[in-house]
Amino acid sequence: MIPDDTGSFIRGAWVPVEAPDGVLTRAAPADLDDALPPYAFALSHVDDAVASARAAQPSWDALGLDARIGFLTRLRDAIAQHENALALAISREMGKVIREARAEVKAMIAKVDITLTEGLSLVRDATLDARFSWRWRPHGVLAVLGPFNFPLHLPHGHIVPALLMGNTVVFKPSEITPGCAAVYARVVESVGFPSGVFNLVQGDGIVGAALGGHQGVDGVLFTGSYGVGEKLRRVNVSTPGRILALELGGKNAAVVLDDAPFEKAAEDVVLSAFSTSGQRCTCASRLVVTRGIADRFVEEVARRAAALVVGHPLDPAAFCGPLASPRALESFEALQRLAEEEGALAVIAPAEAAVSWEGRAHRGCYATPRVRRVERREKRSAYQREEAFGPDLAVYVVDDLDEAIAVANDTDYGLTAGVWTASEASFEHAARALRVGGLSWNAPTVGASSRLPFGGVKNSGNHRPAGAFSTLYCAYPMAVTKG
Repeated sequence: MIPDDTGSFIRGAWVPVEAPDGVLTRAAPADLDDALPPYAFALSHVDDAVASARAAQPSWDALGLDARIGFLTRLRDAIAQHENALALAISREMGKVIREARAEVKAMIAKVDITLTEGLSLVRDATLDARFSWRWRPHGVLAVLGPFNFPLHLPHGHIVPALLMGNTVVFKPSEITPGCAAVYARVVESVGFPSGVFNLVQGDGIVGAALGGHQGVDGVLFTGSYGVGEKLRRVNVSTPGRILALELGGKNAAVVLDDAPFEKAAEDVVLSAFSTSGQRCTCASRLVVTRGIADRFVEEVARRAAALVVGHPLDPAAFCGPLASPRALESFEALQRLAEEEGALAVIAPAEAAVSWEGRAHRGCYATPRVRRVERREKRSAYQREEAFGPDLAVYVVDDLDEAIAVANDTDYGLTAGVWTASEASFEHAARALRVGGLSWNAPTVGASSRLPFGGVKNSGNHRPAGAFSTLYCAYPMAVTKG
């Protein structure tokens, strides 16, 4: 296994933290008796990393596209070589079941190929005639701020297109998953990128704020919560020339109509709601079902949800692992208490998750799936409006498609939605009316393809979709006129 490192990676070398401003201490969420390595951090490393990236950027750009493609192809191969180490790091540190952790690393490998094909096709230089042409230019130094739920795939999805287009990068991972980022940085190091092209700094929210508002960066690429995204927007409001790409949260709806394929819809909704223990921004946290099948459908979804195995991430039988941290678990349970106070009726009674693996019980951040029936919609309901980011599904019963669309749109978010119906006309009507960045038809809301744009509207993003479209926010077009 690749060793991790507890310092920063700056100018192509590991830099120890000699005068720490803080230390990240965590336990594995699957087993709170499993202490993870502490990560000291220094605020001064942000300045050093940005300066390193700034110094390296002109020569990295000057290498040319073909040379950069060569480096990224070698990065893809290095990730494949160390696939097991990366997956185990993800699983241990944030609690993702090993099956999903391996899928995350597979997605990282595929991301490189997709960026070099579909992504690159969007930003090709072009010549109109002897006088007029355009070319794509890098922004310069890009800060990448990563989330904990896909601690490598999502930041990697910013880093690859950023480097491809000639930018240099400073990566600050979530304070929950510093170890994953350190293993990733070791893989990057093994490729032999020029000094300063890729930099890593660790730290908490203070470090993230320092990097996200740093005057030496030309762009901030962020995946995470709306609250943090809004803070980044505010701190960058006076710098309109700095690109800001925000991938934020969702309060996604699964709309199931009377003519839906019943069994498939039930399976898809459960997968949409409870994958990664509900810790995906694309998870469906609201089920909007028409009255004709509501009782029978909710009963079937509840039966399937109750049967999901909540277990240790390395247990191949586990569908749900733990939530990523004690704080995440407490936030989730606090929202559940609000749901009770607001009158959301439990279809599945909350149960204690008793997890045993390799012959012993594990005390971790486990939560069992919840399904609740909402009898009255409230504009000010915290449970109905806030992103749960845990294994919870709120049920709304409606009379017809138009009411279903109104309920689905009644949220501050607009990331994704799913519609289950046998009618193409009904789906197309929903597609025209729903305010979301991604829509599925008789398919889960989770499992987005990197070959498509990925992002949302309203409080789910700022119209800079990632996925195959991420090259577009990593460069800008320069018009060229010849005399």
